[in-house]
Amino acid sequence: MEIIIALLQGGWNALLEYLSAHILTCLIPAFFTAGAIAVFVSQGAVLRYFGPKAKKLLSYSVASVSGTILAVCSCTVLPLFGGIYKRGAGIGPAVAFLYSGPAINVLAIVYTARILGFDLGLARAIGAVVFAAGIGLIMALLYRTEESLKDSAAFDALLDAAPENKSLWQQVIFFAVLVGILVFAASKMWIATGISLAVLGVILWRWFKKGEIRMWIKETLRFVRLIVPWLLAGVFAAGVITTFVPQDAVINCVGGNSLLANFIA
Repeated sequence: MEIIIALLQGGWNALLEYLSAHILTCLIPAFFTAGAIAVFVSQGAVLRYFGPKAKKLLSYSVASVSGTILAVCSCTVLPLFGGIYKRGAGIGPAVAFLYSGPAINVLAIVYTARILGFDLGLARAIGAVVFAAGIGLIMALLYRTEESLKDSAAFDALLDAAPENKSLWQQVIFFAVLVGILVFAASKMWIATGISLAVLGVILWRWFKKGEIRMWIKETLRFVRLIVPWLLAGVFAAGVITTFVPQDAVINCVGGNSLLANFIA
C-alpha cells in the first residue's frame, strides 16, 4: 500500500510541477495560437507549401525551419502541429514541423551553444533540420495510402478559392502579436507580454467580429480537449516512473556516450 501511495504521490508532484511551470506561460498561448491557425489561416496558403502538390524540397525545408522563431517546448508545439495539420498540411511536413519545432528555435540553439559550446549548438540546429525532414519523409511513406485518399480536386479548389476577408498585413500583424505573446511569456518578459496582450485586445476590437472570436475560442477549446488529457496523463506517468526507477539505474543505462546508451535514450 505504501508503494502505491508513493507512486501516486510521485505522479501528482510531477503534475503539479509541470502545471505550475508551463500552463500559463506556454500552453495557454500555444493553444490560442493553434486555434487561430485553424480558424484564420487560409487553407490555400498552407496547402501551397505543405499540401500534396507542393514540391517536396520546398515543403520539408519550410516545415523543418519554421519553428526557428517560436520559443516552444515539446508540449507547446503539439497544438501548433494540430493547427497546421487540420488546415490541410500533409502528414510528412506536419510531422517535420512537430519534430524540429522545439529543437530549432533560436532560444534553444543559443542556450545550447552557450552552455555546451558552439559545436554542439550548431550540431543541434543541423541535426534537428535533417532528422525532422527524414522523419517526416518516413511518416509520409508509412501513411501514403491515407494521404493519397485526399481529394486532389478539393485541394485545387482551395488553392483557387477567394482570399480571406482579412488582408495579408492584418494577418501578419495578428499572428506576430500571438507569437510575441508566446515567446515573451515563455521567456518571462512580463512587460512585453502585457504590451502584446494590450495590442491583441485592440486588434480584436478593431478587426474581428464577435462571430470570428467565438469560432476562435471554440477551436481553441477543441484542441484543449483533444490534447490536454493525453499530455497530463503522460506527465503523471513520467512522475510515477521516476519514483521507482533508481538514479543509479539511469546512470548505468544512459550515463555514457556509447551506442547502446544513445539507443536507450
